[in-house]
Amino acid sequence: MYETHSTTTDNEAGIATGWLAGELSPRGREEAGELGARRRDDGLAAVFTSDLQRSVQTAEIAFAGSGLYQDVRLRECDYGQWNGMPVAMFDGERSRRIEVPWPGGQSYRQVVDQTRDFLRDLSEAWDGDRVLVIAHSANRWALDHLLNGAALEQLVDAPFVWQEGWTYVLPSGWTG
Repeated sequence: MYETHSTTTDNEAGIATGWLAGELSPRGREEAGELGARRRDDGLAAVFTSDLQRSVQTAEIAFAGSGLYQDVRLRECDYGQWNGMPVAMFDGERSRRIEVPWPGGQSYRQVVDQTRDFLRDLSEAWDGDRVLVIAHSANRWALDHLLNGAALEQLVDAPFVWQEGWTYVLPSGWTG
């Protein structure tokens, strides 16, 4: 199972947070509570989260007292000098950053590689278990690319449509 972190003050202000910490807004805190209620009885063996503050806050509110695992490989794309810039500036630029890193940051391909590495470890250590991952848009694109064969070129420029989680199947013994 995959969920994006809850709404942040940057989301509400139209800011692309990237590798900046980010802070859940009051609405985001409510959403995190709703996430916990929605997923509490899903038979989750583990909850993995990005180590960026907004994802950690989401997980801690949703699953207080549960075993949470932070993983740096689940971070949002590092926009480098573009971290904290208005989202409007990103229109038309994302598809140019699939292979070429953002100035002072990373490319979406690097996010895919990090996610692939995470999935390899997940496949080995949690085979047959149902887990939840709480992370960012770039990680969901990586999952769609790696597990569903979707083209990054189409994913990065598609409008974001929130939903109550995404389900992926990681085949047993997956090596990517």
